[in-house]
Amino acid sequence: MTEPSAHTDSFIADNLPPRALWPEMDYSVLPELAAYPPRFNAAVELLDRQAEAGYADKPMFCFGERVWTYGGMLAESNRIANLLVDELGLVPGNRVMLRSGNHPLLAAAWYAVLKAGGVAVTTMPTLRAREIEYIANRARIQYIVSHRALADDIEAATPDCADLRQILYFGNDDPDGLEARAAGAESTFANVDTSAEDVAIVGFTSGSTGTPKGTIHFHRDLLAAADCFIGHLVDIRPGDIVCGSPQIAFLYGLCAFLVDAPRFGASTVLLERATPKLLLETIEKTRATVCFSTPSGYKLMLEHAADYDLSSLRVCVGGGEPLAPAVFNRWKEITGVSMINGLGISELLHIFISAAGDDIKPGAIGKQIPGFEVRVVNDSFEDTRPGEIGQMIVKGPNGCRYLDDEERQARYIRDGWNLSGDLCRVDEDGYIHYEARTDDMILTGGYNVSGLEVEAVLLEHPMVRECAVVGSPDPDRGAIVKAFVALADGAEGNGEIAGELQDYVKSQISAFKYPRAVEFVDALPLTATGKIQRGALRALERERAEARASA
Repeated sequence: MTEPSAHTDSFIADNLPPRALWPEMDYSVLPELAAYPPRFNAAVELLDRQAEAGYADKPMFCFGERVWTYGGMLAESNRIANLLVDELGLVPGNRVMLRSGNHPLLAAAWYAVLKAGGVAVTTMPTLRAREIEYIANRARIQYIVSHRALADDIEAATPDCADLRQILYFGNDDPDGLEARAAGAESTFANVDTSAEDVAIVGFTSGSTGTPKGTIHFHRDLLAAADCFIGHLVDIRPGDIVCGSPQIAFLYGLCAFLVDAPRFGASTVLLERATPKLLLETIEKTRATVCFSTPSGYKLMLEHAADYDLSSLRVCVGGGEPLAPAVFNRWKEITGVSMINGLGISELLHIFISAAGDDIKPGAIGKQIPGFEVRVVNDSFEDTRPGEIGQMIVKGPNGCRYLDDEERQARYIRDGWNLSGDLCRVDEDGYIHYEARTDDMILTGGYNVSGLEVEAVLLEHPMVRECAVVGSPDPDRGAIVKAFVALADGAEGNGEIAGELQDYVKSQISAFKYPRAVEFVDALPLTATGKIQRGALRALERERAEARASA
């Protein structure tokens, strides 16, 4: 690190992978990135600097009937930062877990943690106690800020969270709650002078080995993600009204609502849980101009989109999964907007393959965005021929750094390139098309689910002898999580047992990970060495889907 760190708690820095295992990260490729100073705080750039630039009285977040201006959000974040530092003893480098649906106080707390030099760890509100415990211990979380509605799983997890010092709840009138305690704090704060390479956030995502992996991102990474994708392709402008379905806990939603929109002076309508109908109603009511969702989300909205006035929309981004031409064409027919598809990965924080405007080619994701270099290669690391499937690799200003996982880091980086684990092909025009994953990850409705994680939970159930969990093609979600289960003692499965297993998974891990389909088998296909042939099961499901489509 060229600049001294502002972190006095060095746990994250001490558990970064060795520099020799980092990917190449080049900030000279774009002038705006090359101009970043060696020291800055991302939250200060997104709040303080924007308020100073004339946005203080402009709306930043709308939630229900309440409007939070840039100046109001700055004051609230400063009060929370003062509370964290002065009363709770947070020092730069401490980790803070944030848990809530989309909410202005979640945003304020996120900015406060960064302003105080802390490391923010946002987590999906659907996580259950065992998942919270794992992340808390993996990142050695010292503080949790959460909506009171999520208290049950937190309280169940915390007895086994060794480093946890304090929990702050918001969303009620509790005199010990975040709102009450922060109300008495000063609305100005002495921002911590972080290095551009100080860690700002850790994003946990499902891992192909069955345990979540912590992806580390610096203060400069947050700005680079916005400046590359939004600055060059999406064209968010001052005065834009942004809305969407992703959760802030999901890096796609975090970037869209907490970084992308304020970076370019826009306001965001936050929806705690954006159902398709609620999102359509919000676009019509607020005259939103920019929408972020997933292709699956837009497909669900299409069922009712023609019933709403969506004429205010100027930009629609569908990230997280491939966009079917039929969805693209129907959405454009109704709204007049050509949807921007994009591919990103947690290791690189945000979208790095996309296309906009006249450059969009329905059915393809797009091309590398400015600042990034993307290739599709064969097993010899040579570029594939047009139409030939290979592994997608990428490098740019952002790159993979795993928390305390040198072995996984070494597998992910080769010759400076990030090995994404995505199988893709490049067509004759240079556009990239997504095909599948190379591991046991399942991309379902815009979420990545580890089949191995679901298997581990199923195997805890006394009725399960062995199981394999794979992705099964689905016209609405891209794929669904499907479990092949062999029951103990040779028992025969039925719908009641399938429902019991599904409910058990929901009780142990996030509900979106549960197997939507369960097929009972006498035995699983095995290799000569006794390993489960998940590839054979995936192939079987593809064949079945093709047969259904042609029937």
